Amino acid sequence: MTHPPKSGAQLLIDSLKEQGVEIIFGYPGGAIMPVYDVLPKSGLKHILGRHEQGCAMAAIGYARATGKTGTCLATSGPGATNLVTGIADAYLDSVPVVFITGQVPSDLMGTDAFQEVDIYGITLPVVKHSYIARDPADIPGMVEEAYYIASEGRPGPVLIDLPKDVANAVTTERHKWRSYPKVKPAMGSPEHIKICEEMIRSAKKPLFYIGGGIAQGDGVSELRDLVERTEIPVVSTLKGLGAMPSDHEHFLGMLGMHGLKAANFAVQEADLLIVAGARFDDRATGKLDTFAPHAKIIHMDIDIAEINKLRRADIWLEGSLKKNLAALNPGRSSADEWRALCYGRRAQYKWDYEAAQKNVKNGGVYAPKLLHDLTRRAPENAIITCDVGQHQMWTAQHCYFDDPKDHITSGGLGTMGFGVPAGLGAQLGCPDRTVITVSGDGSIMMNIQELATLNRYQIPLKIVLLDNGVLGMVRQWQEVFFDENYSEVDLYDNPDFAELARAFQIDAFTVTKRSEVDAGIDKLLAAKGPILMHVKISPNENVWPLVPPGRSNADMMER
Repeated sequence: MTHPPKSGAQLLIDSLKEQGVEIIFGYPGGAIMPVYDVLPKSGLKHILGRHEQGCAMAAIGYARATGKTGTCLATSGPGATNLVTGIADAYLDSVPVVFITGQVPSDLMGTDAFQEVDIYGITLPVVKHSYIARDPADIPGMVEEAYYIASEGRPGPVLIDLPKDVANAVTTERHKWRSYPKVKPAMGSPEHIKICEEMIRSAKKPLFYIGGGIAQGDGVSELRDLVERTEIPVVSTLKGLGAMPSDHEHFLGMLGMHGLKAANFAVQEADLLIVAGARFDDRATGKLDTFAPHAKIIHMDIDIAEINKLRRADIWLEGSLKKNLAALNPGRSSADEWRALCYGRRAQYKWDYEAAQKNVKNGGVYAPKLLHDLTRRAPENAIITCDVGQHQMWTAQHCYFDDPKDHITSGGLGTMGFGVPAGLGAQLGCPDRTVITVSGDGSIMMNIQELATLNRYQIPLKIVLLDNGVLGMVRQWQEVFFDENYSEVDLYDNPDFAELARAFQIDAFTVTKRSEVDAGIDKLLAAKGPILMHVKISPNENVWPLVPPGRSNADMMER
């Protein structure tokens, strides 16, 4: 069957529209120019970032906030290599994004041509799948398959590399590719479900240990229902925050290196861990052979490769978390003494913000209280995107989250510079919601150019910049573990961030004292357009608790 003649570039754009793509984050260049030539008449909304890494992080923020697959476009050579950190970030956090890169013409590939790199080879370790287009007739099937692979099962990034001659070539053919029927995800066997139920019923100290897979597997409501029915306490990883509301009666908080004391103590004493969508990451477990030493393990995950990878499970339920959580019906746990112990500790170790902020000298700002108050006063469905560092841990410890899509941060890769572009992507994906980015003075400088993107499209992102004049997390480790040998952490020459934001035509103001915080929060939340609240804090404030590397989660250091 012949079709109307179309170029590879036009077939790409048509195929993106067929996949339901609405927004593309991208940056043009020579090799991808044929695609940009047909883009203006496509009806697709293109967001021009100011750096390809910013475009990648924006696509990730969009995908995580909406649950849709993100789309990112860049040219060959440096355009493609600038995407690599974003691709790796999406891979480690299991985020569905299709990255499309231009490439030099096919006959020049392998000749070290101008702006040629083997982006296919460079990214092989950090993609779920990748393609090099060789024939324009393959593009519709290739794009359909790419979006299917990115979102099915455990999500992840997919790369399409498009040589310039293939983008320019005109064809009347459409090669038939494999069809992908909607496959219902598998679930654990009835026998394994029954064994799990009996283990839960007989446990004296059961505990849910939940991760980012809960949201990605659409299992939030099923988890909450199971927790309500069993009344078993819950701890969460960084990416699992929000799967249980932060103030839920059965939620103990985040576990791990900067986890809350009630959560870490519960893990160390549990006799059964019900692990759902978590992978025993080192930041959550501490020294692995001391993690939950008395616990049997029920492990639920859609990715069979995660089961028995780091901790041997006594029983596992592979496949759909949504189905497996719904299938479990062990009844209410009889572990009343355990519940009383866990909830008593939660009350005992509850943060005393008023007492803690008195330790900040000269009426200075206490960042944890600011973040706590901010999310309590923000609209109910506000989204927080976050950079990486001390402010990231304070956000995890002290902000309120009612849904896992409310909390978007770089987990597995720990990418500084993530917060602002992820925030603008989340805001474009959810225009009716309040989106707040929490950043630090080290992180924000890594993608500061995206303030220009905020201004160009008047994206009403609200930025809270915590500025302590140092690389705070590195400084804290040098203080605690390297005998206060402060090596290359002093950011004494930071710009005036409020003035810098205003240079980008972003509204901005500075808060330096505790007495200014309430009015600052009001001004931030009332803003109709993009705004930056520059908050000066002491470099001496650290994140507590802290589990030293190579130690058990029970060995928490405090102030």
